Amino acid sequence: MKKIKTKTIKNKNVNIPGSKSISHRMIILASLSSGKSTLTNVLESEDILLTISCLKNMGAKIEEIKQDNNKIIYQIEGFNGQPHQFNKEIYLGNSGTSMRLLAGIAALGNSEFILTGDKRMCERPMTPLLDALKMAKVSAQSATSAGTPPVKINGQNKIGGRVEIDCSLSSQYLSSLLMIGCYLKQGLEIQLKGTPVSTPYIDLTISIMEMFNVKANKNESGEYIVLPNQKYIAGDFTIEPDLSNAGYFWSAGAISKQKVKVLNVSKNSLQGDLELAYILEKMGCSLLMENDGISICGNNLKGIEVDMSDTPDAVPALAVTAAYAKGITLIKNIGHLREKECDRIDAVANELRKMKIKVDTGNDWIKIHGGKPVGANIETYNDHRIAMAFSIAGLITEDIVIEDENCVAKSFPSFWDVFESL
Repeated sequence: MKKIKTKTIKNKNVNIPGSKSISHRMIILASLSSGKSTLTNVLESEDILLTISCLKNMGAKIEEIKQDNNKIIYQIEGFNGQPHQFNKEIYLGNSGTSMRLLAGIAALGNSEFILTGDKRMCERPMTPLLDALKMAKVSAQSATSAGTPPVKINGQNKIGGRVEIDCSLSSQYLSSLLMIGCYLKQGLEIQLKGTPVSTPYIDLTISIMEMFNVKANKNESGEYIVLPNQKYIAGDFTIEPDLSNAGYFWSAGAISKQKVKVLNVSKNSLQGDLELAYILEKMGCSLLMENDGISICGNNLKGIEVDMSDTPDAVPALAVTAAYAKGITLIKNIGHLREKECDRIDAVANELRKMKIKVDTGNDWIKIHGGKPVGANIETYNDHRIAMAFSIAGLITEDIVIEDENCVAKSFPSFWDVFESL
């Protein structure tokens, strides 16, 4: 348990480690490449280390070669689109990103891969991706009747072609398919069923694929096309700071009415969670796009109505910020948050109520009635984003205690060091 000490912060600058989303994708694509890639500013968190371990089991040679000014550098020699046989289960903890993206990579192999995880991971849905892989003539099965991990993937007869997929729960299903399409005999033509969530992450995947020399296109009918006979080419890349993690510090600026700058990020970021900075501006903050970073300076906050279907990871931080705003904040189209590391809608609502904040919820929305939060012991549900979001409240509200504070290691192992620097 960690008791947060209230403090006065003034014009703080913070450095954030590399993006988790970009680190996952670049490590995977470097592993699919031929030749050696060098990745600088890799996020070295629990989830990323699980992805690295899996890819090593599949035949990639991955080595941490040095740290340069606290930026972690990896050298990766890929297996050229052909994962090696591995005869044991591969454990992926509660890393949904690892599970979904690597299930696609497993489909490129000529032998069976079994991917499993912890208790919560084995409750999280995989059926949409498994069904799409079957359409591509990949053997893809869940070991459970619920369509959850463990999953068994064998791509021996993989062909590709036209598939359909429902991405209403996760855009990572689509990203998984996009990344493997070029290695399938017929490529992939992917038709979406309904509207996908988190579309900036789809765009992120396509942008990083292109950095490694593989193109995916979206046609006028909304179908995603990946042509066959393309190959990922190794290269040297630097990973930008993680804007999902930057959001906690922008929220700190918002509720403290002080300026907090996240260094080395820009308005041209590839990451969708940059949107949180603009949302905080709508709530009354000053947003400053500076040469060396992006700053938020708080003011009198007001409640707003916002669709966060594309930025789900930013919801806990925004919800805590909304507790200090005047009026009501409605965050909508976030039903997919119920399938995250925990049910984040219920988790956020439960903990805000402990702080004497009125909260209403529905299947895909949460409504926060701003007020005067009080101290509470915050249950984190083994969810890194709950821990980090509610720690920000402790800057101005006494007696905030974060239970299981070490769960932040999933995505931001140095979080508490950066937090204490405020």
